[in-house]
Formats: sequence, C-alpha cells, structure tokens
Amino acid sequence: MKKNKKPACFTALLLAACLCGGCGKDASAMVETRDPLLAEESSAGSRVSESDSKDSEEAAPVEENGGMKNAGTEDMTSGEEKTADTKSDNTVTITISAAGDVTLGNYLGQDYARSFVQTYEEQGKAYFFQNVLEYFLDDDMTIVNFEGVLTESEEVQVKDYNMKGEPEYVYILTEGSVEAVSFGNNHRLDYLAQGSKDTVDMFEEAGIAYAYDTVTGIYETKGIRIGFVSVNEASQGAAVEKYLKEGIAKLREEEEADLVIACCHWGIEREYYPEDYQKELGHKCIDWGADLVLGAHPHVLQGIEVYEGRFIVYSLGNFCFGANRNPSDKDTMIFRQTFTFVDGIKQEDQNVRVIPCSLSSVRERNDFCPTPAQDEEYTRILERINQFSEPFGVIFDEKGWYRKD
Repeated sequence: MKKNKKPACFTALLLAACLCGGCGKDASAMVETRDPLLAEESSAGSRVSESDSKDSEEAAPVEENGGMKNAGTEDMTSGEEKTADTKSDNTVTITISAAGDVTLGNYLGQDYARSFVQTYEEQGKAYFFQNVLEYFLDDDMTIVNFEGVLTESEEVQVKDYNMKGEPEYVYILTEGSVEAVSFGNNHRLDYLAQGSKDTVDMFEEAGIAYAYDTVTGIYETKGIRIGFVSVNEASQGAAVEKYLKEGIAKLREEEEADLVIACCHWGIEREYYPEDYQKELGHKCIDWGADLVLGAHPHVLQGIEVYEGRFIVYSLGNFCFGANRNPSDKDTMIFRQTFTFVDGIKQEDQNVRVIPCSLSSVRERNDFCPTPAQDEEYTRILERINQFSEPFGVIFDEKGWYRKD
C-alpha cells in the first residue's frame, strides 16, 4: 500500500482536520491541491440552453469550465452494504458517494422569498444535507458537482444566469461531509476570474478537493489515492478531450492515483437520454484509464452504462440546487460504488448501489434539502432509473443494487 504523502497545501490540510471534526470521516484523509489558480480563461461559445433556470418551473441555471471522512460504519438504511472497512492487512475497501448539481446560493436577480439565501439565514449550515448525511458519513469520499461560485465580487459575466453564494457557505459542504467537488462547469466563471479564485480559496481553506480543466484533484484516505478530473464539455465541446486524456494520464503516472474518476459536464438540459457524443466521450474516458465516469448538466437523471466493466453515470441530476425554487422534476439519486484493493491493486468488481432521492423534503417546492425517497416514491424513482438505463442493459434490483445477469 502506498504511504500517504504530505499534501501540497499543508495549511489547508490542518484546517480541514479541524473543520471536519464533525464530518465523521477518516482523520488520516488528505487533500492535495494540484495547481494554484492561474490565469482564468473566458468561456467559449456555449451550446447550452439556460432556460432551465427560472423560478416556478424555474428551471435551474447551468454552467462552465483537492478531505476528510470517517471509515468503518455501516449503511444505516441497509444491513447489506458495508463500507470503508479494512478487511485484513492487505485488503481495503473504499466507498464513494456521488451526487449531482449543488448550487449554494441564488442567481443574480432572484427573489429573496423562499430562496436559498433566506433558508440559510433561517436554518443554518447543517440544514441542507441533514437528510442524506447518514450516506455521506458512511463512505470514504463524497463528491458533488459544484455549480456557481462563493464570492463577494459583483463583476459578472454577461449571460442570463449568474449564480453565487457567500464564501462562508463552503462550510455547508464540510458540515454535510462532502470532501470533493467537480468544478469544471458552465458556472465557474459567472463572476469572472475573481469569483473562481475566491471559490477555490474557500475550497482550500475548508480542505475540499476540487478539479477543473487542467487542475486535477487528489483525495487520499486509508492509503488509497483517489484522483479526479473535471471538464465542461457543455461549453467547450470536444476541446475537453485534451484535458481528460492528459489529466487521467497525469493522475496515473505523476500523481500515483490508485483510483481515477472523470467528471463530465455535458449533454442537453432536461433530456433524459444521453446524446451520442456523451456516450462516445464516456467510452473514451474509460479507454484512457478512468475507473468511473460521473456526468452532470442536464439537471435531470439519465441512465447508467457499464462499459468495459466500468460505470458511466450519464447524469446525476440536481441535488442541493439553490438556483431553482421549484423545478418540475425533483427526482435525483446518490450513486455509490465500493472499490476493493488488495495489496494496493484495485480489483475488478462491480459493487454498486443507487439511492433514489428527491432534491426537496417537500413536494410543492424546493426547500433545498435533498431527501431519500420512501415507499411508492422510492419505487417510482428507481423504476425511472431502470428505464433510463435499459438501453445499456443495466438494471438495479428493488434495493437499488446493480444486478449482474
């Protein structure tokens, strides 16, 4: 097993150790910030429709282009899934939970009433992930797609929807036991280079791993180095292939990652099935060496494919999404995969489960509190996941486990 390396940003690590005392994750986990934030590029011409960001069917806005968890607990909702166990001296299991779009804040011009900002002021930082915390505590790394920025800057990119929250909102993530964020999306530059830099500074202060474009992320726990890349195909098109291919190779060869995740912001908003290029790019990511591909941007769920024995989640949908007070489709999920390592070598097993959820704890609006579905709602959402995954020959059983036929 590889020995832990000192993180590139040791100050951030010490802060993370303090901040995550209540996170319930392994205190030996480490975040490495791969690169300082250099010159920020403007986003290229986007083929994204931002109609998904209006209140009331207030279809959420959309946009562009290194933790600490506790190991050794059981899934509180199922005795079948055991995560984060070291089974013997040479066998380690690592469970990753992945969820969709997280926007901590409002979009510019959004009403205050029933907004994320109002909810934060009334409820506090522990409110937002309280109903999914049992899952996020009961794993080794939680990763979400972070849309928007955390800044006090007022300089905005000219576009329909600019999304931001206060810098202190970063502690919603640590309170919710989120260790990593994909930041390569079409809202990273909503408040230009300053907004992006301010957000990265807060990620580092809170000890949260992040990645975007050429910046790769590393999260280390129990001697396993988890690397990830994050790109904004929705705005940059096939140009992101360079970031993905070179980023995966860098993680494997230079950063000595034991596990590599590719996060792709892609597809068409509010479409339930991936377009052809999503499938082509997802396959390329795995051919280039990714162990798991996680998709975002459509703001709704899409199917899951198994390609060359590895999973491609085409869209995780919205999750804790402050930019939309009442999306018409509130279905979402938590995707969980447990990886087994023997003598530091990843085994080719397929231990996967989906947790059907709603992005809100109430039906009539978005209260920004994602909640596991129950009873008939659980069955309905699971059936939809299976419907979207059917073209790929993938099916999950009644408890959400991947069923190998």
